[in-house]
Amino acid sequence: MVSLVKRFGSLTFGNAYLMLGLTTLFWGGNTVAGRLAVGEVSPMIVVFLRWLIVGSILMTLCWPRIRSEWPLMRAHFPRMILMAAFGFVGFNTLFYIAATDTTAVNLGIIQGSMPILVLIGSVIWFGTRIRMLQIFGILLTLIGVTLIAAQGKLDVLKELAINPGDGVMLIACVLYSGYTLALRNRPQVSGLTFFAVLSGISVVTSLPGLAFELSTGTAQWPTETGWLVVLYIALFPSCLSQIFFMRGVELIGPARAGVFINLVPIFAAVLAVSILGEPFEWHHGLALALVLGGIWLSERKAGG
Repeated sequence: MVSLVKRFGSLTFGNAYLMLGLTTLFWGGNTVAGRLAVGEVSPMIVVFLRWLIVGSILMTLCWPRIRSEWPLMRAHFPRMILMAAFGFVGFNTLFYIAATDTTAVNLGIIQGSMPILVLIGSVIWFGTRIRMLQIFGILLTLIGVTLIAAQGKLDVLKELAINPGDGVMLIACVLYSGYTLALRNRPQVSGLTFFAVLSGISVVTSLPGLAFELSTGTAQWPTETGWLVVLYIALFPSCLSQIFFMRGVELIGPARAGVFINLVPIFAAVLAVSILGEPFEWHHGLALALVLGGIWLSERKAGG
């Protein structure tokens, strides 16, 4: 029985598609959690508590391995601080701020732009070859994101009166795309050890934002519902998703792994409509088709 369990775990953790599929499912749920958190807990309290929970658990469990693998991480530590500060704390902070000004459907669809951002970053930083079909895919995705930002209204686009929440979410996606690219050259230690250290760093780097909320009187500690939201966010989008995503990048590389984020808007839309009862309007459907179509075209060549 033990051997069967180990074999199952090995096959599961070695399956990039399963790892990345679960990652995007949990991230899709995070868009719903972000909306549920509004009025129940403030953004920086969420960010601080999620990483405090994850960091406390992982640092305790992984401490022996962290000590043994520290020599391999020491030279990379400044980069790891930046990865945690921008990829984890920065992205999460902007994500929950955006959730106060836009819908879960919009959050999910805009998050679907990250594969294209990763592809563009791969071209700039790693010299990844890009073909005409990929350029066309990028343009389709950008049109889809613009359609969401303009709320499907030409007048809004003409006046450039973009929903602030959508703009903040787009900036958050840029930060996480940078984190994804940085994973390509992460220290050669186990993914769990690496993530445990990043989680500990995230606790520290979330303190300035927490201090700002406390000093301005905008901090709200979780209500009963808020604690449920925080626990979901800590265990699934924060802990399991990050471990699964790093494993997926390790197995198939950042450009191809980033493409799986195209599942986030699908999961987010389904969960937002079914759980939150948010309306799914014509511009959501068109934007989703454009984003997914653009990513599909890009992946055909990226993986070819």
